[in-house]
Amino acid sequence: MSFAADPSFSTTMGSSENIGVSIRAASLRYNAFMALDSIDLDIAPGEFMSLLGPSGSGKTSLLSLLGGFAQPSAGRIFFGENDVTFTPPHKRGIGIVFQNYALFPHMTVGENVAFPLRARRVPRADQKDAVSRALAMMELAGYEDRNIAQLSGGQRQRVALARAIVFRPKLILMDEPLSALDKQLRETMQIELRHLHRQLGATIVYVTHDQREALTMSDRIAILRGGRLEQVDTPERLYDTPANRFVASFIGEATLVPVTRAGHDGVSLGPTILRSTRTIPATGSLMLALQTEKLVVGARSADPVLNQLSGTVTETIYQGESLRVFVLLDGGVTVSFRQPSHHLGRLNLPAPGGRIDLLLHPNDTVIVAAEDDRQLAGP
Repeated sequence: MSFAADPSFSTTMGSSENIGVSIRAASLRYNAFMALDSIDLDIAPGEFMSLLGPSGSGKTSLLSLLGGFAQPSAGRIFFGENDVTFTPPHKRGIGIVFQNYALFPHMTVGENVAFPLRARRVPRADQKDAVSRALAMMELAGYEDRNIAQLSGGQRQRVALARAIVFRPKLILMDEPLSALDKQLRETMQIELRHLHRQLGATIVYVTHDQREALTMSDRIAILRGGRLEQVDTPERLYDTPANRFVASFIGEATLVPVTRAGHDGVSLGPTILRSTRTIPATGSLMLALQTEKLVVGARSADPVLNQLSGTVTETIYQGESLRVFVLLDGGVTVSFRQPSHHLGRLNLPAPGGRIDLLLHPNDTVIVAAEDDRQLAGP
């Protein structure tokens, strides 16, 4: 499935000019609970920004402030130059895709998609044309008269998307819209949403708890924890250059190992010295973030620049496309790495109890502070 391109769609409704979003010192308190704490965030016009974090981190609370479904306890929210802090949802001109799609079961597909147009008193003739174009983009042409109950989960999701874009909003908010789909369809829709964003050019703010989804779709990702922003960056920089221990442990699949300093560009893990091309925190205790896919089986003799870790294989777990291998390093800690499960990937892999050498490039040797710079009051 691939969304159908329609270059004329951008002129169907509204303005093609997109807006940026500015959040200034926004806090949201529910009695004694601080859901958001002094959030500052700028989202560029036309940007796809994902809000990512564990449950209770503040993702949906922040989306609620942008949608006008909650009002901040402090701070301001701007769409472009307009202060919309206390503007009600129906006057913000935003498209919204909810987690459960929020489709009207008593309406047909066409009536569901036309609902935002009727609310804006768009002439009936223009409504029909706009609905047809929006459904065609979602590859649902001819579905106007179908009942919602006749659609699959993926089709309902596309109806919800069509309803969100039909009036050409400058800002689209999405609250985990793919969470109800099966894995294969969900991954397909992630790619298609990227394509849709490029075609529409609209500013999108997307809530998800799925890090792979955020990495796949986003221009930038805002990592939240305990109502605060931990890091806002591109997917590549978040993954390769985590700002702190929390981000290093949350993004990707990493083992965090205590290490000690060894000069200005290195650390020691037991008897092993590891060099890094990355900035090492100047003070405090340190952790080495070993990402599973950055470790490669091999000996350093081929390239003395590479870091080498040696140990004993303790367990190998088959996980379909890959093997997850656990190794007890000579330094006394256990780490894991991933190896392709095909035959070539198993050639140099010892059985449990066998010795193994692992290579790690200095560019992939990530060192973070052992302690976060703040303590959370709650879980």
